[in-house]
Amino acid sequence: MPMPMPAVVMCQRAPPTLLASRGIMGASHSPSRLTTPSCAHVSLANSLAQKKNKKTTHHRSCHRPIPKLALRRVATNASSEASDETSSAPSTAEKSADIERDVSKNAQKIAATFAPRSSTAKKNPAVPGTALHDIFVYQSYLSMAVGGLLAFNVIFPSDEPTIARLLGMWSPWMIAVPSLRARDCSAKEKDALNILFLLIPVINVAIPFVWKSFSAVFVADVIAIVALYYYKVGGWPAVGKDAVNQANMANITANQATSNDE
Repeated sequence: MPMPMPAVVMCQRAPPTLLASRGIMGASHSPSRLTTPSCAHVSLANSLAQKKNKKTTHHRSCHRPIPKLALRRVATNASSEASDETSSAPSTAEKSADIERDVSKNAQKIAATFAPRSSTAKKNPAVPGTALHDIFVYQSYLSMAVGGLLAFNVIFPSDEPTIARLLGMWSPWMIAVPSLRARDCSAKEKDALNILFLLIPVINVAIPFVWKSFSAVFVADVIAIVALYYYKVGGWPAVGKDAVNQANMANITANQATSNDE
């Protein structure tokens, strides 16, 4: 579209009637004394016309279409930012997995050093589905029930701290966890029990500094056991045929995890 040419006003004498219509008059504002516009008036009119043409040109240039190259650059930058966000998510998951793996490995080493172990080198006979396996599970249940009664001052009540209440507070670590570790269990359950063997003493020593209560410490131990079992295993240890089904499901899950890693 052709650009409009700026209006140029020449220094020439205009008719009196035209000057009167535009309001250019003399000092007395009478048509008889109209004077010719000076060159200063002409230059002012030219500058105003040029400014008006510049504004019109700038307004038209602001509505020009965006080049395709700029649109491609914007799309490329957006896709690169999206790929960076997706690539950062797996790195965070890998870091958390590495930390969990290190904790499990260290817990296994320490628990294998200090926790009770089998006195024979043969395979553990307490496999799921056997009576020995169920006895160990029931023993852990019974020890926690009796320990809770002692910690809550139901059995052998006393107004003072006693050895019975202290034994009830420590019963999850002294009896329940070792009984569950004595069975032939899955790798995830063994990992949870190794962590509990190290975590419960920390809880039992740390909480009395804040709250001197046998029952509160016992409840914290039970919460830690239940939470780790549901996080690692997905449920509480079963007995009988349910224990066999639970072991089979654990083996299937472990095989799938191994195949995915490969």
